[in-house]
Amino acid sequence: MKSTLLFLLSLVLLIQFSKAQSLHFKELDTTHFGKNPLAGHWLETRGFKMYYETYGNGAPMLIIHGNGGDISDFVFQIPYFAKNYRVILADSRSQGKSADAGDSLSYEMMADDLNALLDSLHVDSCYMIGWSDGAINGLLLAIRHPDKVKKLAITGANLTPDTLAVDPWVWKWAIKFNDSLHHLPQTPEIKNELKVVHLLSNAPHITLKQLHTISCPTLVIGGDHDILVPKHQLLIADNIKKSYLWILPNSGHSTPVYYHDMFNEVVGDFFANPYRVIEKYGRFN
Repeated sequence: MKSTLLFLLSLVLLIQFSKAQSLHFKELDTTHFGKNPLAGHWLETRGFKMYYETYGNGAPMLIIHGNGGDISDFVFQIPYFAKNYRVILADSRSQGKSADAGDSLSYEMMADDLNALLDSLHVDSCYMIGWSDGAINGLLLAIRHPDKVKKLAITGANLTPDTLAVDPWVWKWAIKFNDSLHHLPQTPEIKNELKVVHLLSNAPHITLKQLHTISCPTLVIGGDHDILVPKHQLLIADNIKKSYLWILPNSGHSTPVYYHDMFNEVVGDFFANPYRVIEKYGRFN
């Protein structure tokens, strides 16, 4: 029996794949993303087996998905960035192919998993894109392992699991959905989903003081009708020393999907160009 959360996430993925097919990518077969035997690898680390794929050559770029997602969420980003970067994508712990029999899950654990993955690949520093939970993981990787992140682009991140960060309707939905899972037969599938969904309503807990320690240039992205409210994205950007803020109009949470061309171009320019300090008379430009 497929749970409600997985059903909702599958709808997002169906939209992504239908749009990807319309783009007719010639460089890579998008139907293989997330299950490509030629690009796929396994890493035994920190008590579980992490599944990851790599594409392209060049400077390393790490791309991480959101809650309940997997590598295939980035059908639009992989072909674009693999032209100039060595793109590394992983299924986060307890999600996708990266099964974990443990009974606990946290963003801090996942950030440390990513650090272990980069170590295994002998990557000292990388560019990183994170979407939703992947954005939270990106913030924590930059906080906990600052040398690993050269530049960070995050879309749809939050610091706290409350209505200061999350749209009130979405917050109530997450709480109710989390509670509903406790009334289902506690199969291994449901138990795993409880770990993942628990994050939606009970985490993260990142302080502004922690944000102040982030030293890498960071592009903070959100939709103006995102599930994470725009003023929260402003709060994040305002507390990272080297940051840009980009709020997309007429956009929800899925900025890498519905605005993929613009997303890729803006993020690509951010990675390719030096961070620019804008102050004094520069603010008139």
